[in-house]
Amino acid sequence: MQWQQLLSRARLGSQEPPKASSARTDFQRDFDRVVFSSAFRRMQDKTQVFPLSKVDYVRTRLTHSLEASSIGRSLGTLVGERVIARHALGGFEAAEFGSIVAAACLAHDIGNPPFGHSGEDAIRHWANTGDYGARRVAMLSGSEREDFLCFEGNAQGFRIITRLQNPDNDGGLQLTCATLAAFTKYPRESWLGGGRFAGVSAKKQGFTAADRTAFETVAAKVGLIPRDTHYAMWCRHPLAFLVEAADDISYRVIDIEDGYRLGHFSYDEVLGLFWPLIADPAGQRPRLEKIRDRKDRVEFLRAKVINEVIRQVVDCFMDNEVDILEGRFDVPLLQELAVRTELDALIDKARQRIYCAPEVVSIQAAGFQVVSDLLERFTHVVDDVAERGERASPRSRMLIRLVPEQFVGHDRVPVDDPYQRLLLLTDFVSGMTDSYAVSLYKKVTGISLPGN
Repeated sequence: MQWQQLLSRARLGSQEPPKASSARTDFQRDFDRVVFSSAFRRMQDKTQVFPLSKVDYVRTRLTHSLEASSIGRSLGTLVGERVIARHALGGFEAAEFGSIVAAACLAHDIGNPPFGHSGEDAIRHWANTGDYGARRVAMLSGSEREDFLCFEGNAQGFRIITRLQNPDNDGGLQLTCATLAAFTKYPRESWLGGGRFAGVSAKKQGFTAADRTAFETVAAKVGLIPRDTHYAMWCRHPLAFLVEAADDISYRVIDIEDGYRLGHFSYDEVLGLFWPLIADPAGQRPRLEKIRDRKDRVEFLRAKVINEVIRQVVDCFMDNEVDILEGRFDVPLLQELAVRTELDALIDKARQRIYCAPEVVSIQAAGFQVVSDLLERFTHVVDDVAERGERASPRSRMLIRLVPEQFVGHDRVPVDDPYQRLLLLTDFVSGMTDSYAVSLYKKVTGISLPGN
């Protein structure tokens, strides 16, 4: 892969040439388009770790994405400086690398359904074992079926930014191909014929069957290396490794900080986890001891940990740049760092003490029920109207009014294609916020009435 092509400013769905502007670069425009999208705003009410938390301090998907984006900008800019110097790359500035990674990080969780990973599991459960939904999914084949059986928030995210957001535009938000490729950590379709491919980039799917053509366009524009002659599958865009690293750094470190604020860790436990990751601990200890409030000390330690890991990630990327460009490197950068063991300790402690905490598990379990039940109910409704029209049950003709026209069909006449019908319903449910999903569930089940 070649950097000049990898940094393509071409916009998906737009034939207009890149615009010259002293105010914003093309990649800064990508960032701004994501920020001002309604899908991005909805992440303020989507679970990061603690669902429907009443504590204002705790991160949501929105704040997590903003923090990951800040880390990503630093990673991209530092790598950009060294890539430009190494390759005498003209026509680009280091800040443009940073803007690409920042924009991709900003959108990296935009496709997550309500209740986070529990919501993803609920959609897969509905597709695999739901009484009615599973039968409908089983009628499909190949990637069309696997899109639901292995529903993936990353693929849904690509769908949102290239199709569902600004649906009247070809290409949705019409982001640059460089940003879209960096966003796609898993550049493959969902069904690979039962075959297994090595590498982290093949672990999950990055786009649905309906969006394969869009990603093929992106891959061709930036020059990704195909990995298979039959299935839609490519090597990662190099900057996708930095997007993944920014996300991993953010949640590993910051989940511990949130856990401390909610009482799951003591200060001494946090100190024991963070201190081995601090560069120049002897020099930092006097600064730490000057801070009186332990909450502020944890924030200081968090910042120092992130700075050190960023430094090591940049070195690791540049050490492996040749293999990355050749498509031979395919492991998360954090796995190659000198502090890998210390970083793994953070996630291990979070699993033991935070992710399985009763207040987390109880609401996730309820959210699981909400998401799967909404899909099951609305699949019945839409199929009834699609197949019987005016002869559909009064209940179906009433409930379909609760589904926005965008997710059913023009004038709420369901589309004929069963795959597209199911896809639109998963678009509808996965796009809900946590609170809206709970509210709608209560209304359709009669648990509460509007206004109560």
